Amino acid sequence: MWKLKPPLDTPLSLKYKHILEQRIPIDPATLINLKRLSAEEEFPNLSRSCTNMAKVLTLQMYKRLRVKATKSGFTLDDIIQPGVDNPDNLSGRAAGCVAGDEESYDVFREFFDPLIELCHPGYQQIKMHRSDMNPENFKGGADFDEQYVLSCRICTGRNVEDYSFPPHCSRGERRALEKLAIQALIELSSEFNGTYYSLNTLGEEEQKRLTSAGILHEDPLSPLMVSSGMARDWPDARGVWHNNDKNFIVWVNKEDHLRIISMQQGGNMTQVFQRYCFGLKKLEEIYRKKRHPFIFKYYLGYVLTCPSELGTGLRASVHLKLDHISKHQKFSEILQRLRLERHFIGDTHTSAEKNIYSICNSDTIGFTEVELLQMVVDGIKLLITMDKCIEQGAVVDDLIPAQK
Repeated sequence: MWKLKPPLDTPLSLKYKHILEQRIPIDPATLINLKRLSAEEEFPNLSRSCTNMAKVLTLQMYKRLRVKATKSGFTLDDIIQPGVDNPDNLSGRAAGCVAGDEESYDVFREFFDPLIELCHPGYQQIKMHRSDMNPENFKGGADFDEQYVLSCRICTGRNVEDYSFPPHCSRGERRALEKLAIQALIELSSEFNGTYYSLNTLGEEEQKRLTSAGILHEDPLSPLMVSSGMARDWPDARGVWHNNDKNFIVWVNKEDHLRIISMQQGGNMTQVFQRYCFGLKKLEEIYRKKRHPFIFKYYLGYVLTCPSELGTGLRASVHLKLDHISKHQKFSEILQRLRLERHFIGDTHTSAEKNIYSICNSDTIGFTEVELLQMVVDGIKLLITMDKCIEQGAVVDDLIPAQK
């Protein structure tokens, strides 16, 4: 009797392979058709680089990560380009890299995690980021000695969910972000009533007026902005907004989607912080209602383009004149112990001669906004006290603080 052979049992993995392949997300890196040579031939020359990127990136890490990309197509080579182009950046927190989108910090976590720890010494990413924007918890910021303090300012950045960051966003994304920002800023009221100026249509007289008010800079395009891609199509879809009192400013599509600044002449940091908190909270609420919240991760805080700005993103700076303590041989060590850093204001040569500095917090993550601001205020007061003592001929060795 003729018999049929029983059908072969096809393994499920083969039987449904075509269905499974359709459901597996396509790796964005496979869509980028670049003619790459070997990792050894493509690895950048980092021998002169002083950035934290150069301290973290190794050839073996480059081999593992250069084949990856975020869903929007941002690669490791895009991330590290600023540090490759600007190797001589000697700033203590010079990251030498940028994120192109929110996903960058996850896809390239092997690279970013150690780099973030370099940029923020002592910070442990296993800790949940804490925030405190209650001005009532901040003490002693209203009584700076104005014979020393010239002005105060606080700034931060914010990026919006569902959009790539300025180094990577398309023209359409950038224009959509500007439109969203204008709609949000119009909703601000009371002391935050203001005007938006598109850089694309800004007249010469308006530009001079905004520059003299400290709102615009004469040359807004730094080497970092050019090499990172943030300056693409400048000044298309970029602009600046300020309230009527010109002490609350919002930059649109510069280093981040939004750059928020509260500032004023004189030494009342308390007023600056109150305005900063109230204005930023209102903006965040408006964006949330429009279903475009600011990007926040529990272990990174507010997610910004530069890893050196993660967490609060807060930089509280005080412009002051220090004739004596600035010449002390341990001045840099004192600032480091206070977790502060210094910058000359404006023209470096002129500012150095006049001993005028901008002193700000060196950390942005691992501390709350109030804690960071408190360190700045307490540190500035100590520096002023030490400056007065030296002027009177006293020794300040006993005033040198312990490491904070």
